Amino acid sequence: MKRFLYAIVEIIARIHSRLLELNDAYEYNFTDKELHFLIIGALGMAMIFVVHPVFKWLARNNHIMIISWIYVFTLIIVITFAIEIGQRVTNTGAMEFADIMFGVLGFISMFLVFSVFRGIYHLILKLIRGQDEEERD
Repeated sequence: MKRFLYAIVEIIARIHSRLLELNDAYEYNFTDKELHFLIIGALGMAMIFVVHPVFKWLARNNHIMIISWIYVFTLIIVITFAIEIGQRVTNTGAMEFADIMFGVLGFISMFLVFSVFRGIYHLILKLIRGQDEEERD
């Protein structure tokens, strides 16, 4: 876990250094906070331009559960990382990437079980509705 987080930090540090080099090379003189404002803002907007059409399509095609799953999955990732980082900072446990993976796998497994029961429920409803329509004829 430690190596994984250090690798991510190293990548971010390299990007950060490159952006600072560009800032200095073109004499924009943006502060670190201004660069964070601009870069994270632009990154967020780029993600909106990708995610919004996908979610709009999913909603239009009645795939609201997929939107909910993506949202909750994202929160689970953030929460599991926060728990592990919190354990590291407070020394209340060991920060391990495996804990994150098992937590996420737990959510995926439980969602799959839920999906099976949900599918059975919808199938039963469909069969009942189909039977009601046959009785009316």
